[in-house]
Amino acid sequence: MLKVGQKVPAVTGTSYDGTTYDIGAPGKRTVLYFYPKASTPG
Repeated sequence: MLKVGQKVPAVTGTSYDGTTYDIGAPGKRTVLYFYPKASTPG
């Protein structure tokens, strides 16, 4: 579990259209948003 202000480890992800994203790349800020699946509690 990450804490507020803690740096994330370097992770590379690929979107549905093939675009590559570097999450946690030095010198870049990334906002990562999670949302619940439709029709589920919480």
